[in-house]
Amino acid sequence: MAAAFVYFILPAILLILGLPIFVVLILTSLAAIVTVAHVPLQAIQTYMFGSLDNFPLLAVPFFVLAGEIMGRGGIANRVVTWVVSIIGGVRGSLAVTTVASSELFGAMAHTSVGTVVAIGRLLFPSLTKHGYSERFAVSLITSSGAVAVIIPPSISMILYAMTAQVSAIKLFTAGILPSVLIGIVDAVYVLIYARIKMVPLSSPARWKNIWASTKEASWAIGTIVVIFGGIYGGVFTPTEAAGVAVVYSLFVAMFIYREVDLTELWRIIASSVALISQILIIVTGAGIYSWLMTTSGIPQNLINAFSALHLPHWQTLLFVNVGLLLAGSFLEPPAAILILTPLLLPVVEAAGVNALHFGIIMAVNLSIGLYMPPFGLNLFAARAIFTVPMGTIYRGVLPFIAVNFLALLVITYVPAISMALIGAAR
Repeated sequence: MAAAFVYFILPAILLILGLPIFVVLILTSLAAIVTVAHVPLQAIQTYMFGSLDNFPLLAVPFFVLAGEIMGRGGIANRVVTWVVSIIGGVRGSLAVTTVASSELFGAMAHTSVGTVVAIGRLLFPSLTKHGYSERFAVSLITSSGAVAVIIPPSISMILYAMTAQVSAIKLFTAGILPSVLIGIVDAVYVLIYARIKMVPLSSPARWKNIWASTKEASWAIGTIVVIFGGIYGGVFTPTEAAGVAVVYSLFVAMFIYREVDLTELWRIIASSVALISQILIIVTGAGIYSWLMTTSGIPQNLINAFSALHLPHWQTLLFVNVGLLLAGSFLEPPAAILILTPLLLPVVEAAGVNALHFGIIMAVNLSIGLYMPPFGLNLFAARAIFTVPMGTIYRGVLPFIAVNFLALLVITYVPAISMALIGAAR
């Protein structure tokens, strides 16, 4: 009972009090060592620094920096403009463009909030101008931006691969079809919405505009080709691909598009360092917390408890999904992955779920949690950007939660969606 209080109730109380997640993890670990774990205090610094001694983790700072360069160096804007030029002439095409742009930007920037900010600034004025309500436009941007958690090469996936000790490349491969499915589900919904609301038709796509935007965005599109081609072509590891992405995007932003000078580069680096430090300090806090919880026997006790209930496979996954959705509405994906993977992975593996498949299930859950009331991170980002009442955003995202939850169930109970490409690549 004491261990349950220290590992679960105490951190919940600290989160409610508003402490940063890394402080919550470190204080909880200290309390565990003093009260229930009975290990030396030196273990904290050993496991905190040991959690950073991981080669795949190097991809995180590189991808963060590359994403910042792409966002501020005109690369992402040109890719979005290219998508806008291609999709046109269909009722709801601008909303579909928002979904497609979020998928592409998410693959480049690797951050959900960054996707919401970038896509929102680019497309929100056009959405409201072309007949979409403010509530729908904000909710569409808020929810579609969360795909950055799922679409490879996602930072959340890198952290899961590191924690679960699985191949990052295989996990990236597993995420391709689920992220496409999420995009298709959202696109179908917005097309139906546009037809019901009789949103005015947008300008049709014209070959002249498509060619001009393709020519302008060719170097920007090359960023995606370099990252994905290098990883799936076996040229780079994900970590090496992240480093190459930094060099390529910096070259394009500074010497091709000339939108980044040395002063702007310094701002980009400073902004990236701030974000990287936030992620890595969570990694260190989660490292000691996860080690203490694992050595306490809690995961094994949880496995035994589920086994004693004799739940069918589908019910176990349903319980796990509900728990992850709730966790995702309170915790950022990196923190949730680092904390919950050591706890839940043994449970689902005991139920016969592949670790790679579970990584996708977790990513989809946490992506929905980002725009799930009341505390989803994307909700607050949208509130800050668009100055729309929070109640309006809450009501607007409910349909997107519903349709994406249906997609989550399909991804959960049809493992082939996640595993098919892995099998094909062998």
